[in-house]
Amino acid sequence: MSNILDGINQRTQLVGKNRLELLMFRLGDGELYGINVFKVREVIRCPKLTTVHSSHTVVRGVANVRNHTLSVMDLGLAIKGPAVNEEDESYVIITEFNRSIQGFMVSSVEHIVNLKWEDIRLPPAGTDVDSYINAVTTINGKLVQLIDVEQVLTEVVGTPEMVSSSITEAINIEEDQVRHILVVDDSKVARNQISSALKQIGVECTTFNNGVLALEQLQAWAKSDIPINSRIAMVISDIEMPEMDGYTLTSEIRRDPCLKDLYVLLHSSLSGVFNETMVKKVGANRFVPKFSADELVKVILPIIEKTDDIDAKAA
Repeated sequence: MSNILDGINQRTQLVGKNRLELLMFRLGDGELYGINVFKVREVIRCPKLTTVHSSHTVVRGVANVRNHTLSVMDLGLAIKGPAVNEEDESYVIITEFNRSIQGFMVSSVEHIVNLKWEDIRLPPAGTDVDSYINAVTTINGKLVQLIDVEQVLTEVVGTPEMVSSSITEAINIEEDQVRHILVVDDSKVARNQISSALKQIGVECTTFNNGVLALEQLQAWAKSDIPINSRIAMVISDIEMPEMDGYTLTSEIRRDPCLKDLYVLLHSSLSGVFNETMVKKVGANRFVPKFSADELVKVILPIIEKTDDIDAKAA
């Protein structure tokens, strides 16, 4: 099954073209789900797991894979569904995102599909606000649900969201500085994490869950009598988003004469050299991997304060 990911490096050519590849799989409920291939390192048959009795209830055990010990979570249980039947032939999708490596146990793995982000839609209106599904698409007439694995991981291992006092005590935002940021991220947990960090430094934000809505808001603001840079200090955007990804959003901002001078920070669970390359290609100012409240704030504050790097101030 690991052969399904052969040549993954070649898939980086999709980045910046508003395209993605999904690895499709099924859980205990038999439904079809998907995960972005860029989050996936490997797919293996479920190895023998060692139970850790003090672990989270969705952690089925730990395994040693290629000399690396990792936790294996039952993705069915994690989204409040039926457990994956370990007695049947099950698989583990080994993922890398949010600065960590972990395994997700699934019932079966299907195949990889190449799609446009515009084919990925937000869940239907009325979907449970606590749903673990942050996007859906249709492939060959079948519904495919994209799981918010960032939310799953945060619920299992937690993520510190407090900004260090050494940073907050050094804040010096003048009264005339803009204290408003546009935040774009399809993950509810990510939007909450960013909003919380900004609130701790006295900065407000407007949030959207996809690039199309964010661009429409920016263009609407640009048509008003208030210059866009007097309304918001910057844009913080995720990369993976339904309808329009962060790279395409950045490109559209740079193409618009009224928006082109905005500071754009790409903030993604995906990490890697290709992200840094694409940041330059599409014209973003900076890339910061998710999620460290301190690291994010250290990048944001100098832009708002119009000062040097915050590290020098906090030292």
